[in-house]
Amino acid sequence: MPGRRLPFGLGQTKPHHFRGMARVAWENRDRLGYAWKILSRGVCDGCALGTTGLRDWTIDGIHLCMTRLHLLRLNTMPALDPAVLVDVRPLAGRSNAALRALGRLPVPLRRRRGEAGFRPIAWDDALAAVAARIRTTRPERFAFYLTARGLTNETYYVAQKAARLLGTNNIDNAARLCHSPSTAAMTEMLGTAASTCSYRDWLGTDLIVFVGSNPANDQPVAIKYLERAKRLGTAVAMVNPYREPGMERYWVPSIARSALFGTDVTDHWFTVRTGGDVAFLTGVAKVMIERGWFDARFVTEHATGFTELAVHVRALGWEALEADAGLSRADMERLAVLLRDADTAVLVWSMGVTQHAHGGDAVRSIVNLALLRGFVGRARCGLMPIRGHSGVQGGAEMGAYATALPGGRPITPEAAAELERAWGFRVPTTPGLTAPEMVEAAARGELDVLYSVGGNLLHTLPDTAWVASALGRVPCRVHQDIVLTDQMLLEPADEVVLLPAQTRYEQSGGGTETTTERRIVFSPEIPRQVGAARAEWRILRDLACAAVPEAAATFGCADAAAIRAEIARIVPFYAGIERLAAAGDSVQWGGPHLCTEWRFPTNDGKARFRVVPLPVRSALPGTFALSTRRGKQFNTLVYAETDPLTGAPRDAVLMNPDDAAERRLRAGDVVTLASEHGRFTGRVFLAPIARGDLQVHWPEGNVLIGRGARDATGGVPDYNARVRLEVGAP
Repeated sequence: MPGRRLPFGLGQTKPHHFRGMARVAWENRDRLGYAWKILSRGVCDGCALGTTGLRDWTIDGIHLCMTRLHLLRLNTMPALDPAVLVDVRPLAGRSNAALRALGRLPVPLRRRRGEAGFRPIAWDDALAAVAARIRTTRPERFAFYLTARGLTNETYYVAQKAARLLGTNNIDNAARLCHSPSTAAMTEMLGTAASTCSYRDWLGTDLIVFVGSNPANDQPVAIKYLERAKRLGTAVAMVNPYREPGMERYWVPSIARSALFGTDVTDHWFTVRTGGDVAFLTGVAKVMIERGWFDARFVTEHATGFTELAVHVRALGWEALEADAGLSRADMERLAVLLRDADTAVLVWSMGVTQHAHGGDAVRSIVNLALLRGFVGRARCGLMPIRGHSGVQGGAEMGAYATALPGGRPITPEAAAELERAWGFRVPTTPGLTAPEMVEAAARGELDVLYSVGGNLLHTLPDTAWVASALGRVPCRVHQDIVLTDQMLLEPADEVVLLPAQTRYEQSGGGTETTTERRIVFSPEIPRQVGAARAEWRILRDLACAAVPEAAATFGCADAAAIRAEIARIVPFYAGIERLAAAGDSVQWGGPHLCTEWRFPTNDGKARFRVVPLPVRSALPGTFALSTRRGKQFNTLVYAETDPLTGAPRDAVLMNPDDAAERRLRAGDVVTLASEHGRFTGRVFLAPIARGDLQVHWPEGNVLIGRGARDATGGVPDYNARVRLEVGAP
């Protein structure tokens, strides 16, 4: 009967957690003891919740999710046989999952132009070869890119110090491709770029609003926090183009009643049109301002720019706001009422907001709403740009960023001079190339060395074919990683060097990560040696000293403890990191809340409202708005061909049933999407998505995305497009 709940969600589309756990145990059967050490002692290398062992700092109980379990095999798998890479032609066309399954990279490998594959090379020879390339080119012609794949703060810090020793600010990390608009917009409006609250603030707050964020898929343990919050009376609202099934109901396996019958997560849905967030949130602000539903004391005493914002929103017509948002004035009033009636609230967002050409403005719109009610700097309130990867928060704070130095300081002559006094060498004073700009420089033939630590630019950036062509023009590509990826197999212009890295757990002296809530967490060394793999930070230090031998005696960072001590000196708000030395050790920089007592780290101590213009968007007749989504995957690591939360296969084209009916399409019908940049053939998957919108999985859908558009605030590419729908395959 409708609405009936069968035990364990029988007959419904949902993750089968216990079956999945058994499968993971089988996959890791050759090293179960080591796997258990990682789970019981290590800090999760998945999302940025920062679970340490099987527990964390938010609620009691065992915390374990399938994202972490799926990543486990990366840490337990044996080494691959280098002989399989002597001729890479048989590997052409294999999926990254198949390449990953070959095993860990065990030794340095090099492939020169014209060679069929890779040959082992000694560490000293590999580093000397790369160092020689760097010495014989100019600093503006080489670059470093780091992913968030389990990287530690120690690795990020040494990487950026090495880059600056070598004379370049061309160093960037995965934060550029996800939350750079959040960093810029929050710094501008609040004086800080990090989450202003803690996960504990979810518990007992009146309201949590998720905008373009899907923690059921991306941070599964967070659903356990939401389950507790809802039992304490918290209401949950969701602003998103798709009614995500995992945010409708989720079965938390470690809570008996939830495992049996599921937990209803979201109470209020706002199915905004793709890209319509700014219009929708501006409409909500318009309601609140026109009706006086704001905190007058906060607005007048602790913020500036309110008058300008009020004039702006009052001048906007409802018709334009409704058309752009794809929602009605009544919907905007409904969210405004929720915010009016909440004494406390936390606003959470992710890449559904930031990965647009107007991502920075969408973040500004969220911050404006929070400031109207003073939802910052106090208990059970805050602004949280939730992070999807375990290393991404620390990456920018350590200075592995083309537009910022350690501590998030802007790149200025004064800041560079301060570092020069601390480090003893010249620090470049102009911003470097961001990740997208690095590939553009490569395409123009302006990059001689591209050094990638993890990641797969071939699939993380729009327009896959163009990226492949650009990477293929770089004379020397270096890939420091733990497993093989298809970007490594691109034909070398001159040479490709592979450097085998240790995982975060193998790193001598342990390592730290910084979670979404600004908690610096220590993960102890769990010894294991795979071939000749080295600690990520040590490889980068060795390279710097090989390129600049005279710096070897003064570079510092001789071990993990020394790196942490230096971080504490160079990044003052990381004080305490130098004392972290055992499993479970942590320190939360800034404390539980930033901007306490409504004091903001700005020039005048006040927050700033910002006028946000509506995006200028063209909707060509007969086209759909396309966005990209994640399925059963972690970044580009795809673990299943069918998403257990939605039931959608990797070739799914998620489509509103009414849109499908208008075109006489049924579930499973083959369709082709065509944009100005490429074509994608998939199958119709009927879903509760906004009318006029389509979604396809990322990175497969990148063939449809153009490379030119990006957010002016942070430089993140726009992962959306206008597409035409054609019935059948091409």
